[in-house]
Amino acid sequence: MNIKLLTEKYRVAAPRYTSYPTVPYWEEETFNLNDWLTCLKSSYDKEQHAVSLYIHLPFCESLCTYCGCNTRITRNHGVERPYIDAVLKEWDLYADHLGSKPVIKEIHLGGGTPTFFSPENLALLIRGLQDKASVHADAEFSIEGHPNNTTSDHLCTLYALGFRRISFGIQDFDVKVQQIINRIQSCESVKTVTDQARTIGYQSINYDLIYGLPLQTPEGLRETISKVLALRPDRIAFYSYAHVPWIKPGQRRYTEAHLPSAELKNKLYEMGRERFIAAGYVEIGMDHFTLKTDSLYKAELDKTLHRNFMGYTEHANNVLIGLGVSAISDCWTAFAQNVKTVESYLKLVNAGEFPVIRGHILEETDLKIRRHILNIMCKTYTSWGVSERQEPEMKGILERLKALAADGLVELREYDLKVTPLGKRFLRNICMAFDARLWARQPETQKFSIAD
Repeated sequence: MNIKLLTEKYRVAAPRYTSYPTVPYWEEETFNLNDWLTCLKSSYDKEQHAVSLYIHLPFCESLCTYCGCNTRITRNHGVERPYIDAVLKEWDLYADHLGSKPVIKEIHLGGGTPTFFSPENLALLIRGLQDKASVHADAEFSIEGHPNNTTSDHLCTLYALGFRRISFGIQDFDVKVQQIINRIQSCESVKTVTDQARTIGYQSINYDLIYGLPLQTPEGLRETISKVLALRPDRIAFYSYAHVPWIKPGQRRYTEAHLPSAELKNKLYEMGRERFIAAGYVEIGMDHFTLKTDSLYKAELDKTLHRNFMGYTEHANNVLIGLGVSAISDCWTAFAQNVKTVESYLKLVNAGEFPVIRGHILEETDLKIRRHILNIMCKTYTSWGVSERQEPEMKGILERLKALAADGLVELREYDLKVTPLGKRFLRNICMAFDARLWARQPETQKFSIAD
């Protein structure tokens, strides 16, 4: 079967598998906060008090209509300090619960637009986090920045605080595309902030690009990629646009008629992938390309690549604490997610309460499937033992995998599976074969974007 037919066959709604079970299968009314805190403390002790921190900074001055993130649109920068104070209070709650001084291995500032916040307030945030913790000698600090409002003061302040990685959302340089998605920045502004970051000493610069955006054309995306390759970022995240207007009403600014057809969207992906590889980038996991000088490439070689709600990272750390509105925490055996509105978040934290609204405690079968999905996403390989092969869930998984093997997406053997080079384009579909909860109970409404 050729790639066109395969793309059509596997173009179905599928999770991105940043977790297993996926978020629609987490509990809200029956979720027990104390169970989450118990699981967290157990994993924290096993990890020798090492933690990764994700801080969600939701504010943006304007709405990018393609965006699927939890955001709050405002030009009132008076919201910065009260929000940071609340994040630090939430961190205090966790630090007090854990009972010993945490060792921070990672900090990632995401959003929203983290560089909406002033350099002074970001410094206040990072120093506040460190007041109740120590920093690991090999800690990785990273931030997402908007090219239009990331200043040299931002870059210098963050660098002095230990940040060495920064990611810029580019999406597309085509003016028509920028206008319809309300995300406008020039190649010149991106070059300026990239050059500044390199001069200051940032070791890894990532660009986010999206294919499948409204009004996107092969000619326009080809020109965008040419400009990106000329700037030579260390990493490129090349994402499929997720059209979910039933979740994100901002996407109703345009309709499906404005989007590339499935065939054209696949051509856009293939063109981008081929050009990145020809330019010396290596495909890493799903959606990511890196230069061989980047630490993510070394992690791929060393088989230490890990994936969580912060994306791909160089090493696994089983305790991720998410701070801020809608942030997700993960201690390997359990997930927890914060409330989704700024008002609810501030009210709960300022009252001294954990702002968790839902989550999931993983059962034994969940943990096994989670391991397989993570292996596929990070190593394109997974294996199972004799006893696991006989379990009912695994029997169903193996039956579903046979069809993928027949299409050449995986090499399926008695006790292991290897993703083929062709199959790397269909990682979400391969992981979907393992998703026992999805196959046992389909969501009542559409929850996931199309895998293409």
